[in-house]
Amino acid sequence: MAAEKNSAFGEDSLDGLMRQRCPLTPSLSPRKRTTSQSKTEPPLLRTNKRTIYTAGRPPWYNVTGTTFKEAFVIGLCGGSASGKTTVANKIIEALDVPWVVLLSMDSFYKVLSKEEQELAARNEYNFDHPDAFDFELLVTVLRKLKKGKSIKVPVYDFTSHNRRKEWKTVYGANVVIFEGILAFANKELLKLLDMKVFVDTDSDIRLIRRLKRDITNRGRDIAGVIKQYNKFVKPAFEQYIEPTVQVADIVVPRGGENFVALDLIVQHVHSQLEKVLSYTLPKHTPSPLCIIDCVPCALRNKETSRDEFIFYSKRLMRLLIEHALSFLPLKPVSVETPQGTVYEGKRLSGKRITGVSILRAGETMEQALMAVCKDIRLGKILIQTNHDTGEPELHYLRLPKDISEDYVILMDSTVSTGAAALMAVRVLLDHDVQEDKIFLLSLLMAEMGVHSVAYAFPKVRIITTAVDKNVNDEFHIIPGIGNFGDRYFGTDAPSDCYESDEGMDY
Repeated sequence: MAAEKNSAFGEDSLDGLMRQRCPLTPSLSPRKRTTSQSKTEPPLLRTNKRTIYTAGRPPWYNVTGTTFKEAFVIGLCGGSASGKTTVANKIIEALDVPWVVLLSMDSFYKVLSKEEQELAARNEYNFDHPDAFDFELLVTVLRKLKKGKSIKVPVYDFTSHNRRKEWKTVYGANVVIFEGILAFANKELLKLLDMKVFVDTDSDIRLIRRLKRDITNRGRDIAGVIKQYNKFVKPAFEQYIEPTVQVADIVVPRGGENFVALDLIVQHVHSQLEKVLSYTLPKHTPSPLCIIDCVPCALRNKETSRDEFIFYSKRLMRLLIEHALSFLPLKPVSVETPQGTVYEGKRLSGKRITGVSILRAGETMEQALMAVCKDIRLGKILIQTNHDTGEPELHYLRLPKDISEDYVILMDSTVSTGAAALMAVRVLLDHDVQEDKIFLLSLLMAEMGVHSVAYAFPKVRIITTAVDKNVNDEFHIIPGIGNFGDRYFGTDAPSDCYESDEGMDY
C-alpha cells in the first residue's frame, strides 16, 4: 500500500526530485526557460469544435451578423506552482466553445534595471511582489481583449529580465482565461474578471513542484530555490496571494484533479455565453446602403469574352469609386483662379484616404481608385478558409501606418454571405479605424451579405452597383456574375482554400 501511495504521488514526490541532479553549489549553466509563454506559435489546440488561438483571425460574426458584446473573462489565481495552467487547460478542454485565449501574467513582469538584474542573479529580487508586475499595461491589454480587439503581448526574457523587441499579436475571442499569482491583487483588474477562480494547493506540493521546475527547467540550484522560496515566495503568498481567496467566486482545492469544481465552472460559463448569444434580428438594414443599379448585361452574360469582361468591369469600378467619393465629408476652401478671381470650392475634410483590398479579386479595383485619388495609400488583406473548421481566417495583412486617422475604402469584387467582409472590417477596427470612416465597395452583393455587414457594423457605409436576392448551396450569388476572379484573371476555379466572396465558399 505504501508503494502504491508513493507511486500515485509520482513526479511531485521529493524522493523523485532528489534522484535528479540537484547541485548544492551555485550552477553555472544557463537557465533553460528563456522566454515567457507569449512567443508567436501556432494554435495551441484545434479540434472540430474548438480552437485556442494564438495567430490568425477568428470569425466573431456569423452570417446573421451576430456578435459577442464582450468576451467572458475567467481569472485564475493561486500560489506559485499551484496548478493554475493545468486548471486553465482542463477548462479549455471542457468548454467546447469556438475561440479561447489564454493570457499569462508572466508576460507582464517589469523590465529590471541593471541593479535589479544583479539582485535577481543572486536570488535577491522579489518576483512575487506586486511591484514586480506592470499592472498598468496588463489592465490596458486585458480591457482591449475583453472588448474583442487585437492586442500586443510582451515576450519576456527570463534570462535577461527584459522584454524582447518583438511582441506577440493576440486576437480577441469568446472566452479569455487570465492566470497569474497576483491575478486578484489589482482593483482595476478585478473589474474586468467575470469569474474569479482560486486554485488552492497544499504548500508542500507547491514547494516540490517549484523545486522540480526551477532546477530542471530553469537551470537553478536547490539552495538558491529554497532561499528564494523562504525569503520571497512564501511571505508573498501569505501577504498578497492567500488573502485574495476572499474575492474568489469558486475555490478549487487540489487543482486540475478536482473535476467537480471544474464542471461547475464550465456550466456557469456556458450559461453566461448563452445569454450573450440570445438575440432578435432586426427587420430592416440599419447600415447606410447605396445602390447605383448599373451592372451591364455583359458582366452577367457567361458568353462575354474575357477582354470585354475586363473592359466593363473597369468601367463599372470607376463609376463605383467616383460615386463613393461623393459621400466623403467636405470642407469649404477658397482658391484663386488664373484670372485672379477667388473661387469658393470644397475639399476633403479628413486627413487622408486609404484603399484596402480583400485579396484576390478586390485587388482589381485598386487601379480605378488610384486613377481618381492621387498618391493614395494602399493596403491588402488575405482571408482564407480553414480546412478543418471551414471558417475564414486572416492569413496576410499589410496596412499603412497611422491608418486610424484615415477614411478607408474597403474593396471586394463581390460579397455573397459577407464573412470575409465582416472579418476585414473587424481587422480595420482592430487598427483603430473609426467604423463610420469605413466604406465597403463591391461590384455586386447578395442580400445576405448586405444584412450580415449591416447588422454587425451599422455605421459602415455600403456602396454597390447591384444587390441580388439569393445565394445558392455553393454560395454563388444568384443570378450573379459568376466567379469574378476567374473571369477577370482568366484562371480556373480556385481551390477551396481561397476566400470566396467571389462566389465559392461564403
